[in-house]
Amino acid sequence: MTIRPDASRMTRELAELVAINSENPPGGEGRVAEWVRERLMPLGFSVSLIEYAPGRFNVEAIYENGPGKVFAFNTHMDTVPAGDGWTSDAFTLTERDGNLYGRGSNDCKGPLAAMIEAVRMLLAEKDLWAGTLMAVFTGDEEVASAGARHYAASKPKIDAVVVGEPTGNACFSAHKGSFRPVVRVAGKAAHSGSPHLGENAIFRAAELMPLITAFHNEVLAKRRHPLVGNPSLTVTRVKGGHADNVIPAECELLLDRRLIPGETDASAEAEIRSLLTEAEAKHGIRAEIIGYHATTGGATDTPETAPVVQAAISACAAAGVAEPGPFGFQGACDLVHFIEAGAEGVVIGAGDIRVAHRPDEFVPTDEFIASAAIYADIARRILRP
Repeated sequence: MTIRPDASRMTRELAELVAINSENPPGGEGRVAEWVRERLMPLGFSVSLIEYAPGRFNVEAIYENGPGKVFAFNTHMDTVPAGDGWTSDAFTLTERDGNLYGRGSNDCKGPLAAMIEAVRMLLAEKDLWAGTLMAVFTGDEEVASAGARHYAASKPKIDAVVVGEPTGNACFSAHKGSFRPVVRVAGKAAHSGSPHLGENAIFRAAELMPLITAFHNEVLAKRRHPLVGNPSLTVTRVKGGHADNVIPAECELLLDRRLIPGETDASAEAEIRSLLTEAEAKHGIRAEIIGYHATTGGATDTPETAPVVQAAISACAAAGVAEPGPFGFQGACDLVHFIEAGAEGVVIGAGDIRVAHRPDEFVPTDEFIASAAIYADIARRILRP
């Protein structure tokens, strides 16, 4: 009989994780990393805390159980800032109406606690699997995935990975990526009392925006990936002008370009540059890319025929998930970096992505407990003796 998750222990440990403030910015994953080490070392894992930047950490834990494949659990240790609007303390796990409330309960300390429980279950029945079991927990996913990028650069030998993010315990085998260039629109400064002597960069930027919208509607919206849908392009920030009485000489736009599998930062940038070139040729709008904002990373997908996808779908279905997948994750996450390092992987976790990053973030208690069993089941299917 397969070991079942210890619900009371999982809830207690999730409460401990939520109480550790790892808001990003600034980070603070170090205390979470130490918490993980304290739980995994007594189980026999070889645990390394990897400081990839001052005060910023990844955790790599390895347990060898004979020859076989290498399977890894991964999720991130940082959270977005708690912010205002909570009806209970953001750093005190609160249970009500069948849900567990607290910053990170959904994204992603819930998956972290469930993965810790899953490795306990696996080590309690080591005769059911063979190979190398890893727990790799990363920092900075919420800003730029610096932790996962640093880890992937070391080219770890991992055959299959399950990344914890809120998916309602269904299998998501693809996710979008993001690319954020800063575009500067040029004008000409003049006294605001004589605007005809200048060229208002804010007005010129306003002329550019409908061209961006048209590119989204007429080009990007017609592309489609079967799991994640269409890519997108929009403007999320505008900055222009430096004095109340001066016609602005420049205006900056932050573009948010969501990528689908098959697209890259380079291909997206080439299209945006082409759009800007056409805007100048046809409308006299002078604009250029001057920089980039950090993102989690690119888009990726794992074929449905891959063993990890098949194992995940079977494990989700066996746990009673009505629609086990595979589906596509609309946000970006760290999976892409593990795939770039050579692994195959999926994204699975309790909770709903729509309540992540919000006040009163929560994870359904039943889903949270069930996720540990799903994680352990996937590992056993991949690490068959």
